Amino acid sequence: MTISLFDEKNLIDPYPVYRKLRAESPVHFVPEMNFHVVTRYQLIRQVLRDTKVYSSKFADFMAGLAMAAFESASSSTQEKVAAIQGQMLPPIPTMLTEDPPVQTMYRSLVAMLFTASQVNKTEPQVVEVVEKTIDHLGDLTSLDFMREFAFPIPLEIIGKRLGIPEELVEKFNICATSAAGTLRLSPLTEPQLIDRAQKALDLEQMLIRLIDDRRRDPKDDMITILATSKLEKEDRLLEYNEMLSILNQFLVAGHETTTSTFGWGMLLLCRNPKLQEDLQADPSQIPVFVEEVLRLETPVQGLPRLVTEDTMLGDYPLKAGDVIFSHYGSANRDDEKFEDPEVCVLGRKGAGAHLSFGSGVHACPGSSLARQELNRGFEAFLAHAKNFRLDEAFPDPVSEPSIILRALPELHIKFDLK
Repeated sequence: MTISLFDEKNLIDPYPVYRKLRAESPVHFVPEMNFHVVTRYQLIRQVLRDTKVYSSKFADFMAGLAMAAFESASSSTQEKVAAIQGQMLPPIPTMLTEDPPVQTMYRSLVAMLFTASQVNKTEPQVVEVVEKTIDHLGDLTSLDFMREFAFPIPLEIIGKRLGIPEELVEKFNICATSAAGTLRLSPLTEPQLIDRAQKALDLEQMLIRLIDDRRRDPKDDMITILATSKLEKEDRLLEYNEMLSILNQFLVAGHETTTSTFGWGMLLLCRNPKLQEDLQADPSQIPVFVEEVLRLETPVQGLPRLVTEDTMLGDYPLKAGDVIFSHYGSANRDDEKFEDPEVCVLGRKGAGAHLSFGSGVHACPGSSLARQELNRGFEAFLAHAKNFRLDEAFPDPVSEPSIILRALPELHIKFDLK
């Protein structure tokens, strides 16, 4: 069975390939990438639950993918990038690319940022940002939804939650956007390689200054909590590179993925007038709609795991040292788990059973905050306008080709004001 899962057309629309793999080869070796892809829901759940056999220590694998792009650049570009990276602190794995008990140690600290009281406390702030964004649209009845709504809202909210001072917001937004895009693993030109490295350095230096400031003058924000809290077992404050690792994960989880879900949700509305009518008539269904968008267009399509010992996944043999890639985007459309998996069903029972926020010890700790933004955002836009449709003056929207992230770069829409 030969499937080019990573051809550009299949990265843009992977779902026909997912269906074929689930039916014929639910664990499948991809020789050009030297890893095994997993596409069935129950198999992926098994992987996520067994952290002993399927390790999250895949930082070296991801670094290898990034190194391939680096090595294809000219020697002068490599020297410039290396000089910039040489000024940065060495990265350290914390949560995403670590296993228990180390991962648990960091996660228990991070959990303080996402308690029910913290989530409830941020709701007025989220509503304020959403309403301000919509007010800024004025009487517009056509726009690029990604640029004017989906992109700025999560970015401003994560900046406010972290505690970025007003005078640094513009620079933070530029650098954070670059950082959040690293998981795309999309090809970059040589100037873009240099630019991304410089923005990563700028962001690191900015965050270190803010960490030092919060330790001298604590405030009510996420950076203060990280900067002033101690790891219980070691009775020490976090090192800079530990905090930078955690903060960079916030930028991807709190910005890129929420932006993507906003975009895919609006595209789904534009293509389904009946769905618009149902949500306009009964906004209480918006939370299930959000879960269905997360399931149908999984913002993080998948992540790797490192096999630590010879094992069987289903009836498929794996060896110690193998790398597998769990495709959450396929699992979320698995007909063995979800009835009518290719369509949005507002009455779906167990709508939140998707794997878009992971599962087990690596379940996204900020999922409640992401849901809060998405629910408040869709509620507000559906109250602001109706009759959403694609703007025929522009080409049909398509996803960026990416191994990991699934995002719409543009979404030009028209609508009627209420």
